[in-house]
Amino acid sequence: MEKVNEQMLEWMLGLGLSENLSMMIWRVTVILAIFIIAFIVDRICRRAVIPVIRKITVKTEFKWDDYILSDSVLNNLCRLIPPISIYALIPYALPDDAILDFALQLCVVYITIVCIMLVCSIISSLYAMASEHEKLKEHSMKGLYQMLKLVVICIGVIIIISTLIGKSPLVILTGLGASTAILMLVFQDTIKGFVAGIQLISNDMLRPGDWITMPKYGADGDVIEVTLTTVKVRNWDKTITTVPPYALVNDSFQNWRGMFETGGRRVKRSLNIDMNTVRFCTSEEMDRYKQYPWMEGFESTGSDEVNLYIFRHYVEYYLRHHPKVNSDMIMTVRQLQPTAQGMPIELYFFSADTAWLNYEHLQAEVFDHILAMLHTFGLRVFQSPTGMDLQNSR
Repeated sequence: MEKVNEQMLEWMLGLGLSENLSMMIWRVTVILAIFIIAFIVDRICRRAVIPVIRKITVKTEFKWDDYILSDSVLNNLCRLIPPISIYALIPYALPDDAILDFALQLCVVYITIVCIMLVCSIISSLYAMASEHEKLKEHSMKGLYQMLKLVVICIGVIIIISTLIGKSPLVILTGLGASTAILMLVFQDTIKGFVAGIQLISNDMLRPGDWITMPKYGADGDVIEVTLTTVKVRNWDKTITTVPPYALVNDSFQNWRGMFETGGRRVKRSLNIDMNTVRFCTSEEMDRYKQYPWMEGFESTGSDEVNLYIFRHYVEYYLRHHPKVNSDMIMTVRQLQPTAQGMPIELYFFSADTAWLNYEHLQAEVFDHILAMLHTFGLRVFQSPTGMDLQNSR
């Protein structure tokens, strides 16, 4: 290369140009040639190499290569080619030590930045691959991958600073040791969120898609995202609530995942019976009741039967044979402590469908039927007197 430089300088001097001008023109020409070579190599990789790699990954039976060799990863690989080419060829254009060192530093800084982008894109591809995995997609791994990106960026920044100041990265790390308290104060939410995220994942306390309730933060809905610093919850009114991850570890919250996994949603409601309507059944009423199939399995008390007792037996039979009620789970109809508003009869059972709308429809269907059947047993729901009741009593 030195012989070529000498020949070109002699040729320019032969044209009558001065030595300084000839040197300047030659350096500019070489620099332009280096940039053109870097551009051509970059175009070749983007137009020829990348399409071939894409065709190969599409034809393979494996899925991991589609993520590892994604478009973002390949594009960042192509971004490495120009600075590496310039770094290798620039010494031929800049023999001066000061200018050459500065140019090489710029190349190293650019290469470091592109390497950071490349590693971050690989981490993003790994996260996308994990999100599609049957077992891993149930866990919130986004916070962990964000932490890995943060570590990569911090390492890259240290390398860039050490390159610019001409010092070893160990010197910078030593200086950072003295400012650890300040760094922990600045990144306390990130550190606490990372630790809390590990606890949430390891203890399987929270997953994307879980329905959680946390009144302290006004959260009541599905978890849509778990990151290092926030947990996003889409409430039922379509608003978004953000909760710090460490708050989920330190404070209490309710997770409804177990309800969906067991396949039953609890119904615990009561209606107040007017105690004036509770009485013994007549023999004619008992003969009529015994004709119905719901009297099968009826356990007699051995004395005159009370209409409320028979009513509770009928409700249990009705719930046990209802197609939308989960008969494999706890089911009971019980009396509660009498109140001034009547005798509370509580229905405790589980629906077979955990969807909220179907759950509400089932409750309405059951209580509509029970209210309509009360008169069959001579019972009446307690109801405070209204203006119409007082008017009819005159």
